[in-house]
Amino acid sequence: MSKIVKFGEDVDGYVISVLNEREIRAAAGILFFLMLVSILTVIMKGDFTLLKYAVTIFLTDMMVRVLINPKFAPTLILGRWIVRNQVPEYVGAPQKKFAWVIGLVLAVSMFVLLNLVNSYSPITGLICLICIIFLFFESAFGICLGCKAYPLFFKGKVQYCPGEVCEVKDRHEIQQTSVLQWFIVMAFVAYIILTVLLLDDFYSAKPIDLFGHETPAH
Repeated sequence: MSKIVKFGEDVDGYVISVLNEREIRAAAGILFFLMLVSILTVIMKGDFTLLKYAVTIFLTDMMVRVLINPKFAPTLILGRWIVRNQVPEYVGAPQKKFAWVIGLVLAVSMFVLLNLVNSYSPITGLICLICIIFLFFESAFGICLGCKAYPLFFKGKVQYCPGEVCEVKDRHEIQQTSVLQWFIVMAFVAYIILTVLLLDDFYSAKPIDLFGHETPAH
């Protein structure tokens, strides 16, 4: 029973239970895609059906992760299969559990408000936004935002963080960002704003059918 209900896995050379960050990022990408498509469906069509299913899937997955064992969470199983040829990157299980408990609380809140009460409000919108941001940062950057808050509630040093960010060390030269590079980023933002201002009317025009298959409107 202890092998079934457990959080994290024992790996030689690690003093605490760990998880594979690569499969976690893959799973976060799966959930991010599901939630993003569902939210866009609500925005564009006003249809909450897909979002209700997505919330149910998200809640079930989080319950398995936190209450049973991450090894049996469906999205993590898929993530493990997707990155099966990559060398594992081990991260500490305690901070991940804390982050996923936050995710579970958000999922329960969303399920109650949207699925059971069948309501929407700025509260459900904010919860969706938080979930999307958490999933995006995890999948795109490998940054666990929930893990960042772990030291605020638990004493002791956080161990085995992704990219060894827990360790105090100097950045390599290739990791440093120069003033010129930040200037380029700001110039790029200005370029995007200028593009929107100058080309909005041109870009807003409906594209023509290049091969002429579109039936003319009567």
